[in-house]
Amino acid sequence: MTRVLLVDDHPLVRQGLRAVFGTVEDIEVVGEVSDGRETVRRTVELAPDVVLMDLQLPGLHGIEATREILARRPATAVLVLTMFEDDDTVFAAVRAGALGYLVKGAEGRDIIAAVRAAASGQPVFGAALAGRLRDWFAAPPLRERPFPQLTARELEILDRLAAGLSNTEIGRTLHLSGKTVANNVSTILTKLQVPTRTQAIVQAREAGLGRTL
Repeated sequence: MTRVLLVDDHPLVRQGLRAVFGTVEDIEVVGEVSDGRETVRRTVELAPDVVLMDLQLPGLHGIEATREILARRPATAVLVLTMFEDDDTVFAAVRAGALGYLVKGAEGRDIIAAVRAAASGQPVFGAALAGRLRDWFAAPPLRERPFPQLTARELEILDRLAAGLSNTEIGRTLHLSGKTVANNVSTILTKLQVPTRTQAIVQAREAGLGRTL
């Protein structure tokens, strides 16, 4: 029996996944979590075979939660199920140790097959994602960029924060609304696990950001 912990901050998504797994006899849902920090605690407590992990979570971003889970319980496989499929997010999840990556909207049978594969230690990626990963690993090595948990857009915004720009100025240089910039800043603080933008700026400058503007 494969034991699965469902992680998503939307109750309807968790309900739908429960229904999917209810159609087979070899997968048991042992719990549901909607918060990143709670996901780590419950994984250690329940010892599931697979954590089916969303990424945009309150408390702790799913990529950071993945990293913490695998540091504390490496026997558990983390299988990402999210709406994001950009390269930065996919590669950040892989670097954090995720064994597989599915995009929301996948067929129920594909999710079931992915959970079974992850439980047996097999990497799980859709054909398109697998091709992108293959190309990425085949490319010449590059100097690893700072803060791999951030998307390219978030890193651009953090770079400008470190350069001393306000949200309004950042929005003007990147052609974004002030609200979009503010939302991204909030996500950056969550991913960096800092409470204020000042602390984020300190980390960014220590990593060499903020010098190009």
